[in-house]
Amino acid sequence: MKKDNVVREKSFRFAARVVRLYQHLRIAKKEFVLSKQLLKSGTSIGANVREADNAETKADFIHKMRVAQKEADETMYWLELLRATDYLSENEFCSIHEDTSELLKLVRSIILSAKTRQKRMAA
Repeated sequence: MKKDNVVREKSFRFAARVVRLYQHLRIAKKEFVLSKQLLKSGTSIGANVREADNAETKADFIHKMRVAQKEADETMYWLELLRATDYLSENEFCSIHEDTSELLKLVRSIILSAKTRQKRMAA
């Protein structure tokens, strides 16, 4: 991993956490549908952040980070649904939901900063 890239590191650790939660839901809870959706969106955040690192233009970077933002928001949806249907306990939910929220805020902040820099360069 690249050094000093907080969002890249956090999104990778988050993806690993999502994979472990997916495994737990499948094995312990026998839940196969919602957990698969969570797996897809939760691991996609980091994949899109990594793609953004290799963006060809500032606009491409912003686009890929926006996709990561959408995936983080979708992940929150699946977590909320898993909690509402009692597949996640309150403690399990709060812990990973907080991580998701932090990651979402970080991605949004990066997008806003990139847009601001892009506007300054265009002016």
